[in-house]
Amino acid sequence: MAAAVAVAAPAPLPQRHTVAEDVQGLILASLVSALGMSILATGGLMVGGVAGMALLAHYATGAHFGLLFVLFNLPFYWIAVRRMGWEFTLKTFLAVGVTGVVADLIPRMAPFESMTPLFAAVFGGALVGMGILSFIRHRASLGGVGIVVVWLQRSRGWSAGKLQLGFDTVLMLVSLTVLPPSKVLYSALGVLVLNLVLLFNHRPGRYMGA
Repeated sequence: MAAAVAVAAPAPLPQRHTVAEDVQGLILASLVSALGMSILATGGLMVGGVAGMALLAHYATGAHFGLLFVLFNLPFYWIAVRRMGWEFTLKTFLAVGVTGVVADLIPRMAPFESMTPLFAAVFGGALVGMGILSFIRHRASLGGVGIVVVWLQRSRGWSAGKLQLGFDTVLMLVSLTVLPPSKVLYSALGVLVLNLVLLFNHRPGRYMGA
């Protein structure tokens, strides 16, 4: 009887994050993501999404990653406003700005002397994945493709991890025009680690925060 009652009991309603919870969550996510990107950049590797596009442009032109990251994200805010609302868009705008600035500051304030590609791929990919996961759970994203995949997951139930993996596969192929094949292979490993973090930890109905 107790088991039947437990099964029939309604699921608890999700509780919205407070402003303070959102602020600390977004700041921590930005710091973790920026550290992951800095590790990947030190290893000369790529990452997925618009951040990967910015890194690729950084390698090709020498321009600051943070500036490129912010600029490449601008067209996606129109989609964010129309499909996800002003709250999501503002949080994402701030997250992208803070992540870009911190990613540019890390090499100056805490430079890494060396970084093997394998270490950079695994640890950098995992950190960026955890950052993106935290952004999603606080109704934000790391911009760009993340905006689109979060919208599709919420509106149609499609897996954000699988969608991101598809885009990142194409990006890795394009990066062969700039990076040597060995770097692209390690970058693909980092992207795989990142997307596995999302695939295993972000599923519709598994997280009750709002």
